[in-house]
Amino acid sequence: MSSAARICLITLFLVLPQYGQAYASGDDASCDHHVAQWLNPADGKVLDSREVFERLSGGRIVLLGEAHTTVAHHRWQHYMLAALHSRNPNMMVGFEMLPRRAQPVLDDWSAGKLDEKEFLERSKWREVWGYDAGLYLPLLHFARLNRLPALALNIDRALVSRVGQQGWSAIDEAERMGLSNPAPASGAYRESLARLYRYKKTMGINGDAAATQQEPDLAEIMRSDAFANFVDAQLTWDRAMAEALAAARRRQPVALVVGIIGRGHIEHRYGIPHQLADLGIPDAAVLLPVDREAVCDGPAADLADAVFVIEPTGRLVATAPKARLGVLVATTDDGVRVANVMEGSVAEATAIEVDDIVVSAAGAPVAKVGELVEIVQRQAPGTWLPLVIRRDGEEIEVVAKFPTSFETPQ
Repeated sequence: MSSAARICLITLFLVLPQYGQAYASGDDASCDHHVAQWLNPADGKVLDSREVFERLSGGRIVLLGEAHTTVAHHRWQHYMLAALHSRNPNMMVGFEMLPRRAQPVLDDWSAGKLDEKEFLERSKWREVWGYDAGLYLPLLHFARLNRLPALALNIDRALVSRVGQQGWSAIDEAERMGLSNPAPASGAYRESLARLYRYKKTMGINGDAAATQQEPDLAEIMRSDAFANFVDAQLTWDRAMAEALAAARRRQPVALVVGIIGRGHIEHRYGIPHQLADLGIPDAAVLLPVDREAVCDGPAADLADAVFVIEPTGRLVATAPKARLGVLVATTDDGVRVANVMEGSVAEATAIEVDDIVVSAAGAPVAKVGELVEIVQRQAPGTWLPLVIRRDGEEIEVVAKFPTSFETPQ
């Protein structure tokens, strides 16, 4: 047996069973369900784990949802990769975290040609994703140890941002990065996105509910052009990842294609599964980790094909959300250039503009994207960050004011 295989087996048999057993004694006796059970949310019945994995191990697409900063979700994803791989080693792993242009870097990573530092630098992880790489490296190492193809599922955020500002139909076909037209969102998906849109609009830039601002009516929101563009942007994300998954399935019809994806893109089969069905793949499996407390309260019947009960995340250590400026930046010969400014972001409130060059942050000179990201992510909630930017040859001092909370809805 190879050393890589031994490591995988050690991970599977030492870490994973303990993951389910460690908290059994803390389960509330008033609820029949406990940690490490598989459940069918449609009827609440317990599923045999062996049957779950046997159904999943054939050549199909399996989507594993997550909340990006929840450690327990990533542990569960690692458990799933190990369990699925033990049944079907012909597997590919797709990552929402990276855009298609990072595929050559992922190929080199899986082939063992890059160390972690080189991978993170060449993939521009901090620029294109920003969440703690430490949460995802165990998953990436699993693909590498087993020499599994790793897939970059996403699309450049610059396109999504343009769609969010102008709408899909306003983007010239030649500038759509090869994407086909997304299938329209269902009424239920639009309503769920309207609630998210309302949340973002009624939370001030400081992260606190705007007490003097009346909460907009959902129906009014759903009639607005701005919301229509917001939906188009979400559909662009969904379609891009669905197309990447579908292409992998077409290349290897008997392979197991596993997607590591934010749960908002797959819950209720609204996002990526809906787009996959439009592409002729209606049988993608949607699996989610769910806190035991939520399970005992009763998850929505159509939430997923199956849910795995985990320890309530409030009892587990999670990485704290980090500060985000809300810009897309690139290292150029002139310095760190702003390529895009996100709507509703700290950067927008600071009046940072596209093509600004960030000269310094917190008094420290900035020459590379990584340097700026490191300074921004050190900021605590509620802090003010002085920046010097160069615009039209003139240096301007601005102050980025971060919200009092970095929490976002999962």
